[in-house]
This record gives sequence, structure tokens and C-alpha cells, in this order.
Amino acid sequence: MNFDELVKNIEQVSTVFRQSANTSINIHVTARNWLVGFYIVEFEQEGENRAEYGSMLLKRLSDRLDSKGLSMTNLKLFRQFYMTYPQIATIFSSEPLPAIGQTLSDQLRLPITEKVPQKIGQTSSDQFVKGVSADKLIQTLSFSHFVELFPIDDFLKRTFYEVECIKGTWDVRELRRQINSLYYERSGLSRKPELLSSIVQNAVKKPDALDTIKTPYTFEFLGLKSQDVVYESTLEQALIDHLEEFMLELGHGFCFEAKQKRIIIGKKYYFCDLVFYNRVLKCHVLVELKVDEFAYEHIGQLKTYVNYYRKNVTLPDDNPPIGILLVTNKDNALVEYAMADNDKDIFVSKYLLELPSKEQLIKFINQETSKFD
Repeated sequence: MNFDELVKNIEQVSTVFRQSANTSINIHVTARNWLVGFYIVEFEQEGENRAEYGSMLLKRLSDRLDSKGLSMTNLKLFRQFYMTYPQIATIFSSEPLPAIGQTLSDQLRLPITEKVPQKIGQTSSDQFVKGVSADKLIQTLSFSHFVELFPIDDFLKRTFYEVECIKGTWDVRELRRQINSLYYERSGLSRKPELLSSIVQNAVKKPDALDTIKTPYTFEFLGLKSQDVVYESTLEQALIDHLEEFMLELGHGFCFEAKQKRIIIGKKYYFCDLVFYNRVLKCHVLVELKVDEFAYEHIGQLKTYVNYYRKNVTLPDDNPPIGILLVTNKDNALVEYAMADNDKDIFVSKYLLELPSKEQLIKFINQETSKFD
């Protein structure tokens, strides 16, 4: 064996076991979430009094369990998971997944197989559609994938995306992109759907196995904070770390609050790179950094965070929050300020004096990125 073969063998072993670990984590997270949904629905449906009580059930549960990563938002999703995918009950009573299904069914003794509908694939046109098996779903899709599929009421359409997602090993972002691009509808209109499928699948960038663990559900399941699994070697992370120091060194009343701050909007999680509170301006300052060229959606994303803070975080005596967008690539740097409320002239003038100037931020970005050349 020569040196190159040694490197290749080590890389192969590392990849295989990393993928196996990620798959195992995903299966356990998904199974846990489905079971939580099962218990909630069973409790709600056990008698009329409890059904009425169910309107406050999730709130009371979240008050008791949120410290364990079981927020009210998550509990709602778990409940929806059980109701959308009742067929997953089969993994706890049969043996397609002996390491999960057999062990859990022995420990929990869940009599739930009879709750699977007899015609789970029935469509509005009374045509029966064979869905993806429960063991295949739970072994190949993460819970974050399922969250993207929940809003799809049409069984045939949802099955289409399940099949294509599994076939193409799509990550969550790609699944969302394909749903938003109306891939299902375009396939139905296409004269050659097989050709369209081939084109779509070949154009998809295969996800890195490491991305599997980078989901909020995995963070909570493992008892980790999101920043515990941020990869410090990336240019973006290095910039964020140094930017935090840079902003604090400038003074002007900056107080650091959070890095990779998780924001829940609707049923989705978002992460703001840096959050400060400025004592002089009496407002939050949100910073987003994109190691990429400027795109209009970057402004939209930052303004969404700013509006979220204005509505849900800002106190009555606070000024409206401010957003700073930093976009960088090898050739240039762009800095944009985004405000949720720009009609207060006095405040605007003050914020221009107290925040770092565009020139300062551009100089900082160029200095930092040059270190990676």
C-alpha cells in the first residue's frame, strides 16, 4: 500500500462512518418527534373533557419542557407530523428497522398499528397511490425534510417530492427550492417527465454529509447549542468572530448579545449572524454577513430579521432596530444599512454618527479576506 492508497482508505472509512452516524441521529430524532406527536394526539382524543383541555395542552407542555428543546412551535410540528404520517407507526411494531423499531416497541409497548388508515394513498380522484414505505422515509429523510412536506395536503404531490428527494439525496434547502419552483406541476405539464427529472437531478449539487447534523432539531436533540457545531475553519465564521471583536472595539455603546441567534418565524428557523444592543442608540443592531456577491434576497432576509425584532423583541422605550448587511467576495465589499423605521430624522442622524461607517466596515472586510488569499 502506498501513501495515496492509505489516504484514500482513511477518507473512505471516515466518510462511511460519518454518514452512518448522521443517519442514526436522523432516525432517532425523527422517531422521537413522531412519538411525541402520537402521545399529544392520544391525550387530546381521550374523552371530551380532555379534548376541550387540549387547546391549552401545548402551552402547558411547552412551559414544562421547553428547557429540553421542546418548544411550543416544535410540539405543534410533532403533532402535525403524527397526523400527516400515521404510517410511521409501522416501524414500532414490525421489523424493518430492528435497531429502532423492535427495541422501542418492546420498551414502549405502543398498540398503534391499527391506527394506520387502510387507504393512506387515496386521492381526490379515487385512485390509490402506493406511498413510500415508512422505514424508507425515516431512514432517508430528516425531520427538517418532513417539515417542508407538511404543508402539502395532496398525497400524490407529497409522495412525488418524497420520491424525488430520496432519489436525488436532496438536502432540505434543495427540497424547498424544488417545491417553490413548482417542480411537481412542471412535471405534470411536461411531455417527457422522465427527461425533466433527469435534468433536475443532474443539476442538483450533492449535499455534504456534515450538513445533516446542522439542523435546529438535531441541536436540541443532542443538547447542543447551534454555535457548538459551527465550523471554525470557514471564511464566514472567521469573519464573524473577528467582526464581533471589531464592533466591540469601536465602542460607541455596543453590547454583544448573541452569535447565530435563532429566530423562529412561522414554522421555520432562521439564524442571524450577530446581534448587538447599542446603549447610545437604545436599539438592537443586527449584522448579517454573506461571503458571496450581493443578491436582493439578502436585503429581504435582513429586513425580515429587523421587522421580527421590532415586533417581538423591541421594548416600548427602545428605538427601532437596525440591520447591517455585509456582502463580500474576492473583488469587492458591499455594506448596506437596513432600517425598519426610517422616518425619524433625529434618530437617523444619530445612528449615522454612532454606527461604524461604510468605509470602516469595507476596510475591515478587505483586510480580513486578504488573509485567506
